[in-house]
Amino acid sequence: MIGGFEVPDTGSVIINGQDVTNVPPFHRDVNTVFQSYALFPHLSVFENVAYPLRIRRLRTAEIRDRVGAMLERVNLSDKANRYPHELSGGQRQRVALGRALINEPAVLLLDEPLSALDAKLRRSMQMELRRMHTELGLTFVCVTHDQEEALVMSDRIAVLESGQIAQIGTPEKVFEAPANRFVADFIGGCNFLPVVARPGGTLALTDPGQEGRGANHATLAVRPTSLRLGAAPDPVAFSATGRVKDVVYLGSLLRVMVQLSPQVEAAVEVDRDAARELSLHNGSLATLWARREDISLFERGERGQRVCL
Repeated sequence: MIGGFEVPDTGSVIINGQDVTNVPPFHRDVNTVFQSYALFPHLSVFENVAYPLRIRRLRTAEIRDRVGAMLERVNLSDKANRYPHELSGGQRQRVALGRALINEPAVLLLDEPLSALDAKLRRSMQMELRRMHTELGLTFVCVTHDQEEALVMSDRIAVLESGQIAQIGTPEKVFEAPANRFVADFIGGCNFLPVVARPGGTLALTDPGQEGRGANHATLAVRPTSLRLGAAPDPVAFSATGRVKDVVYLGSLLRVMVQLSPQVEAAVEVDRDAARELSLHNGSLATLWARREDISLFERGERGQRVCL
């Protein structure tokens, strides 16, 4: 819709204060980096990046200077005469970026631009996109299903649920204070535990089958990295005891699966030294707990809204 390929049923599309709702795509100051990059296979890196300028019939000298500067910006000066099939995935992605940015559009649309890259290269390109965004000062609108990518690259995140904006805000706001259970699950991989509020403001685990019986029943959301193992301080917002079901090696961390009841389990991520001190193994008793600032509460149900503690 921003690019002009769809027309809104209601409302307007405003870019730099100008209503472009009825402006065709080829007259909008918007460029797109497609998921497949859509490079011209018969053109060199230089000619791929130069293509938008040639369409505008700029002078040869100006094209040479601007493309040279852009290739330097995307670290491809030494690949100017290569063809797309001679490049790595990351290099092809940078060619697509250079081509989209050569006209310095008001808005750059990115359609899952890093999805075809391996994990290491994807993280590198996330930082590269952040750098370019800062240097150029343009508006980037990036569509992604990768939560880490959204948190790393964005100034503001809009989480969509069934075509509607479920929440919009800074990465910190969306991550730390999700508006509903859907956002919490999408952005952070939380544990969702049925709880009941007790006198004094603490929360206790309850049977999932009893979750709907009373206004004081809710769903607690807490991330594996925010749960602690070991003796809980007093008072503490939430604590529960169960048996270790599995311990999974994640490199610098261990993921400990704790069975809290026949129907409820929780994942806790701890560093290896802490796990060693606790002597964690399958079948051992484990107490887990969380501080008030590390948990969120939602109404009952799959799409429960955030409620106050």
